Amino acid sequence: MSEETTGGPAGPRAAADLDLKPALEAMLMVADEPAAEEHLARILERPRRQVADALRELADEYTAQGRGFELRFVAGGWRFYTRAAYASAVESLVLDGRTARLTQAALETLAVVAYRQPVSRSRVSAVRGVNCDGVMRTLLQRGLVEEAGAEPETGAILYRTTNYFLERMGLRGLDELPELAPFLPEAEAIEAETQEGVPSFDPDAPDDGPGTPVMPGTDDVDVDDQTEL
Repeated sequence: MSEETTGGPAGPRAAADLDLKPALEAMLMVADEPAAEEHLARILERPRRQVADALRELADEYTAQGRGFELRFVAGGWRFYTRAAYASAVESLVLDGRTARLTQAALETLAVVAYRQPVSRSRVSAVRGVNCDGVMRTLLQRGLVEEAGAEPETGAILYRTTNYFLERMGLRGLDELPELAPFLPEAEAIEAETQEGVPSFDPDAPDDGPGTPVMPGTDDVDVDDQTEL
């Protein structure tokens, strides 16, 4: 007996049978980059011109209705963005409990990772002289550092800087980092303090102790990004 005769729920509709505008809204809501008209048209099995017209109509409707978001054509595709008039509310939500700029401790930790990568968390803590667990988590969340495997001898997780770090620093590669190595202690000098399995710091302790010099030009690193819906 079929679902139609039993009154059961109908299955999902084919893409070509969906209402165009709601379908576009649903797809753009989950897009993590601007979606090209050709790509959307292919998925929905519609002519590109029909999709393009629907997208422009949606953008005009959101503006006319005064919605808190808008639909923009950027970088060859369409994507939702929060409207600039409501930036203060969005920033309060996104930055709640966090500072927009990196702290001095975070900049010092980032400098050690940049010049000693790949490097373990305990080695960074030994170089700085204070626990770096908290600021390392911040740098990971901001996308400035990432895991880079494990140290063969100890199994400790190693960290390195990301492409986003290079972008924020305005560098084409790590070879453009300013000369700073003479200010950092050699690996042998801190070898005794880098046993990953031996707890040497309290993870909840404040991170405001002495540190290494900060990379030139990073005093005002601002990690604010355009907020996208």
